[in-house]
Amino acid sequence: MIDELTSKSATELVQLVKTRKVSSVEVVQAFLDRIDELNPQLNAIVTIAPNVLDRAREEDAELIADRLRGPLHGLPITIKDTIDTEGICTTYGSRLFAAHVPRSDAAVVAKLKAAGAIVLGKTNVPEMAIPYDAVNPVFGRTNNPHNLQRTSGGSSGGEASAIAAKLSPVGIGSDLSGSIRVPAHFCGIAGLKPTTGAVLMEGHLPRASGVLALGASIGPMARRVEDLDLIFRAIARGGQGNSVEDAAKRVAWFVNDGVAPVAKEIAAAVERAADGFTAAGWDVRCEEPPSFGFGQRLWVELFSRAANAEIQQLYRGREDQAGPLIAPFLKTTGQKTFAEKIQTAEELAKAVVEREQRREELLRWMRTTPLILAPVSATSAFAHETRRVEVDGQSISVFRSCSYSQTVNVFGLPAAVVPVARTAEGLPIGVQVIGRPFEEDRVLAAAAAIELAVGFS
Repeated sequence: MIDELTSKSATELVQLVKTRKVSSVEVVQAFLDRIDELNPQLNAIVTIAPNVLDRAREEDAELIADRLRGPLHGLPITIKDTIDTEGICTTYGSRLFAAHVPRSDAAVVAKLKAAGAIVLGKTNVPEMAIPYDAVNPVFGRTNNPHNLQRTSGGSSGGEASAIAAKLSPVGIGSDLSGSIRVPAHFCGIAGLKPTTGAVLMEGHLPRASGVLALGASIGPMARRVEDLDLIFRAIARGGQGNSVEDAAKRVAWFVNDGVAPVAKEIAAAVERAADGFTAAGWDVRCEEPPSFGFGQRLWVELFSRAANAEIQQLYRGREDQAGPLIAPFLKTTGQKTFAEKIQTAEELAKAVVEREQRREELLRWMRTTPLILAPVSATSAFAHETRRVEVDGQSISVFRSCSYSQTVNVFGLPAAVVPVARTAEGLPIGVQVIGRPFEEDRVLAAAAAIELAVGFS
């Protein structure tokens, strides 16, 4: 019964519970049993929600009384440990918050509960969500279920590992630099980074405030694209996805943004997905979109200084509590002069203006080509503690290797990842479908078309 239930999609589980062919208690217990079996070697789920079975019993009783909470009634779901959950320990991967229990839910968790979802537990993250390896001084590291010596990615690495290993049917991650999409790609699951602003981010730490609000998102992760759609409709502002009137099926694909070269197996996977579109009757062309080559530089100019400043503020006076990934961000060169502050503000303003110009150019091009197919990152999952990767004889930083994902954050676009292939070593490869703002329906429909045409197991 454990494997039978944990192998089903979230959509199937909701229907089974709704029709009372299986109880929510049975579903939750099946995932708890699988967590007991597999989580010790993965360290994906770091906290089990207290009284989770009692919550399942309550929802089963409501069904018997013909009271349906919503479209997710009785469905267990896991939440990234940077997102507040009332009454459940939430650490943000930091010693500063090792015993922190929020008094209220983040906005996205409140929406999930209102729709009938049951919080099963919290999943591991890098300290303060600094990607791309889910390791922190509170809980240690999360392993990739396809190879325990490889990373599950970051910063939603625990979530991706848990879903891939069927410890959870679906989950919620967050994404400022590929933090949903890179772990989904590394672990062989699906993930959606919605349009910036499509899902409320209140109750997430680090905060998506100031200039960071231009690029940060919260979104669903799952094994099937249909489940991304199910969860997104429950958490999107307004409570539902956005319909697309224009049914044009035109997509451009590319494998070179001029910033990071990609491994041959990654390029082949993108071409395979493009061939799947072609076979399904889509209008497919090989063409690099405008502005993409500027994305990573703009990411650094827009977001890196702001993210560093927030982390420094959180740790001020408690720098000794920082782990090895965070400690370098706390080194300062002293108080800035007034002239230096003015220069910093001018540099940021210049980057914001350029971002708007480049974004306008890209969106103008996307009026006739509404979808882009691209790599998620330059490589498949790398070994733990890797700082540089080798791609076609070039040594590049891990950060640079994820330029394809970072650019999407810079321009605030929706993007979904779907697995399509494996490397010669058996590691998953995902591809990224990028769309126009607030056209998540179109993006998910395209991802589902790839899933159907190409398949992955």
